[in-house]
Amino acid sequence: MQLHELYPFPEERQTRKRVGRGKGSGLGKTSGKGHKGQRARSGGGKKAGFEGGQMPLQRRLPKRGFKNLTRVEYAPVNLDTLLAAFEGVSEITVEAIYEKGLCAERLPVKVLGRGELSAAVTIEAHRFSGSAKEKIEKAGGTAKALEA
Repeated sequence: MQLHELYPFPEERQTRKRVGRGKGSGLGKTSGKGHKGQRARSGGGKKAGFEGGQMPLQRRLPKRGFKNLTRVEYAPVNLDTLLAAFEGVSEITVEAIYEKGLCAERLPVKVLGRGELSAAVTIEAHRFSGSAKEKIEKAGGTAKALEA
């Protein structure tokens, strides 16, 4: 391999436009910026959302609602989904739920009460809905809550 054989090939190399280097360059005198005005100045241009002095949209609209910065989002999993995925298993852990792909992301898991339990099962999750906990305990199982 020779130095001239390396990519990019000479005909594919792009050269930087040298502005303000005389008439013959095609970008002499005003360097393609036209005559005067905001965009011809150094650092010239408008910031995002600028509307020419008119009150910008983000300032015209009212502020709305409340964003709780300490909110914890849970991945919901129903009892019937758990039973279908873990048929004949006596203990279901959070790691097993993640491995089966029952949660889109590795968020804290909350078990919801859709579905019926027939056998005693120990389920480990971060949260349980009231109905889910009731159904698990009614079937003779235990709902083990973890810290989120």
